[in-house]
Amino acid sequence: MRKAVILAILAVALISCGRRGPQPQAVEPMAFADTTSPSVIFPKFGDADPHDWEGRHPGLYPVHGLDVSRWQGQIDWRTAKAAGVSFAFIKATEGGDFSDPLFDDHRRGAQAAGVPWGAYHYYYFCRPAAEQARWFIRNVPKGADLPHVLDMEWTPHSKTCTLRPDGETIRAEAERFLSILERHYGRRPIIYTTVDFYEDTDIARLPKTDFWLRSVAGHPRNVYPRTIWRFWQYTGTGLVPGVKGKVDINTFNGSPDIWVRWKAGAS
Repeated sequence: MRKAVILAILAVALISCGRRGPQPQAVEPMAFADTTSPSVIFPKFGDADPHDWEGRHPGLYPVHGLDVSRWQGQIDWRTAKAAGVSFAFIKATEGGDFSDPLFDDHRRGAQAAGVPWGAYHYYYFCRPAAEQARWFIRNVPKGADLPHVLDMEWTPHSKTCTLRPDGETIRAEAERFLSILERHYGRRPIIYTTVDFYEDTDIARLPKTDFWLRSVAGHPRNVYPRTIWRFWQYTGTGLVPGVKGKVDINTFNGSPDIWVRWKAGAS
């Protein structure tokens, strides 16, 4: 019996010598799990076109942040953080062939200033979800502090893609995109969406998904009834120190303690 085992091992070794094994896979370092609370809570930002809020004002939430793209130009992230910016979602890609030219500058600037960041992808309905997910992965390194974001909204003004698939198709494609990114980055992305897209597609039916909702003229509890939300984009005309011109401002749905736990990956 012992002799047979030795002969079997030798046979496997001889076969292995004739073929090459897979190359080792590079593993990028993940972000440090920051467990510090925001240095500024309940910040007071300006607004070029303020809304007269009824009910709960967005300023009554303690943790606020930005979403930015090339249209904001260069940002003084240290000044923005000192003013109360506690997070940033940064545009990285669009469709399957466009990358934001300021993504790396914004990402590195936020990192250097200690502003937690995640990246977002603007979805186009003329390309398969898997292709768009691969494009995002190609352009966004591992190591973000926050989950990444799939931005799904209708594109009626696009010069290249105005398709409006049915809700079932959209939900299936969204699930493919989310699953591919979750496997690669280790955390399920958030979905950002708008009121009309939300109503037309039933996107909220996706399981185990956090939602970031746009609502600039009403509280999400009224605009998106019965929907549990993680982030609320409450203005697109915000005025924030360190940012030239108008910028989107968002709030996190929770206390600083909940923010710390969620940011670190706890539910």
